Amino acid sequence: NRRTLLIDLDPQGMSTLGLAKPKASGQGIYQAMMNGRDLMDCILGTELENFYLCPCSPELSGIEAELYAVERREKRLLDAVEKTRRFFNYIIIDCPPSLGFLTINALTAADSLLIPVQTEFFCMEGIPDLFQALETVRAHFNPKLAIEGILLTMFDERTNLSKQVAEEIRKSLKNIMFEAVIPRNVRLAEAPSFGKPIVLYDIKSKGAEAYLSLAEEIISR
Repeated sequence: NRRTLLIDLDPQGMSTLGLAKPKASGQGIYQAMMNGRDLMDCILGTELENFYLCPCSPELSGIEAELYAVERREKRLLDAVEKTRRFFNYIIIDCPPSLGFLTINALTAADSLLIPVQTEFFCMEGIPDLFQALETVRAHFNPKLAIEGILLTMFDERTNLSKQVAEEIRKSLKNIMFEAVIPRNVRLAEAPSFGKPIVLYDIKSKGAEAYLSLAEEIISR
């Protein structure tokens, strides 16, 4: 019965498309951040009970340049979310893969940070840069920002590389690792093309089981 809101802050809009919602102009997180629209008016329902989406819209692709010229550019998302917090138990912000103004906005608005890391060499190399950005945000915008945990994703137990990367990350960051590990899984890869979260597409798949395990870890904290 926990009410959850997913904010799609990634201009690619994968979370929006993965829930079978179009990237419609005029409705989405852009309007709340840049046009002063009430965030509650930008939210859509989904097939999952008590699970809501604030979608990505086409305008989001140009927001990085626009943010340079506005006041409180690092706190636009915080301002939009503040009045909405009391309506939800969890608000999840899906960030873009770059450390630009959108990601800074997400870190400024968030209580904690969940870091997904693919079990591939180059993904592991980006972790120090993210930690540096985290410290910058703590110093200037959000001193209470915590690390919820690091989540290993796209783990393939058949390859030595996946095992080696997972082992290296665990060695140095063991204290903040989630026990759950998200595997490479055909059903996980298929689900977005059908516009369904994995728990609706195939709840018995290994991918669904892994995400349910992650959810249990987070809720139990």
